[in-house]
Amino acid sequence: MRYGRFLGASKEPIDQVLAVFMPAGRSYTGLDQVEIFCHGGDQVLRRLLEELIHSGARAADPGEFTRLAFENGRINLSEAEAVAEIVAANTEQSYRVAREHLIGAYTEHVTMLRNQLTEIMAETEASVDYPEEDIDLEQKDQMLRLLDRLTQQTRELADTYRGGRIIREGFTIAIAGRPNAGKSSLFNLLLKQERALVAPTAGTTRDYLSEWIDLGGYAVRLIDTAGIRSGGGQIEKAGQAQAKRLMEEADLVLWLADVSAKGWQAHLKKDKIDLNKQVIICLYNKIDILEKPTEAQYADNSDQSIAISCVTEVGIAELKEVILERIRANQPDLTSGLVVTSARHHQKLERASERLAEARSLLELDESPEIISLELRGAADQLDEITGRIYTEDILEQIFAKFCVGK
Repeated sequence: MRYGRFLGASKEPIDQVLAVFMPAGRSYTGLDQVEIFCHGGDQVLRRLLEELIHSGARAADPGEFTRLAFENGRINLSEAEAVAEIVAANTEQSYRVAREHLIGAYTEHVTMLRNQLTEIMAETEASVDYPEEDIDLEQKDQMLRLLDRLTQQTRELADTYRGGRIIREGFTIAIAGRPNAGKSSLFNLLLKQERALVAPTAGTTRDYLSEWIDLGGYAVRLIDTAGIRSGGGQIEKAGQAQAKRLMEEADLVLWLADVSAKGWQAHLKKDKIDLNKQVIICLYNKIDILEKPTEAQYADNSDQSIAISCVTEVGIAELKEVILERIRANQPDLTSGLVVTSARHHQKLERASERLAEARSLLELDESPEIISLELRGAADQLDEITGRIYTEDILEQIFAKFCVGK
């Protein structure tokens, strides 16, 4: 590392900097690499970059440095994807999973699965190369047991994507209900800021509002939807249609009922029939308005329900804990680092398990080793596409296009 002045083409000093040279094989990319550390500030950075580009350098493409690291064997493909994950991590849970992926625990497990598969493939391919050495009964039973175990391990890893998707993409909650039920008030309360307009007039929210919060280390996307009712103008009806779509796509729906409104029980009974969605919590709001609110007034054994007040905040702590319980119910064990957060990896693992199951069926039916070997090879290829032992230009373009510039 060297300390000195960065001079422009005209020999004018631009900044005092530190510069370090990293030789090929010992840099992040695996190539000769120089890094310059300057003072922060838009003008300093702009001037330095202009001088470097004028001297023959060019701006890097998104993910170009990490792609070079992969192509030069410094990291494998799943570790390269983990770089983007750790940069994008915005909660404790997403950071923990991304960190384990970057360290390599996840890659080691996929490689272990691939090595087990290699052992089984060796048996079948030996029978192909040497037909006189057919697979005997004892050998067949052992291979069936190995395939059963490998298929189960592959499926178990694929199944972690259900929770891994929530860790990476967040848990979506749609706050819904009839107009003036207190949806925007709850939205603001959970968000801890006045983000949505609140008014006593029904139909205030025409379009939806969306914000992210950190709830117990999980990224939660809150959506304040338009009130659902019959009638209303053209814009309000469009908002209601949008609200119904958002509710269908959400991981959880919080349906608010205004218990101070006349006939709210009948309205709620009808609304539940129209909702036709299983993942829902009914919130009996505005209990602060009632003279003597009791739990018996709101009892409903058909689903989970909580009595709340957005004014006094009664029931809000219970609501947060119930939401966290819903999120945690689908979460895999994070201590092992074996969590699938990539849709691409999930697809590859699903296909690998399908090919393994097919290979087992063929082996049990005493099909020819050539056909069994073909299915096993197909499963191996799916695992190799996760770590990057097999890849195409299209796959690389798709992965690294999601990176930010400079990574």
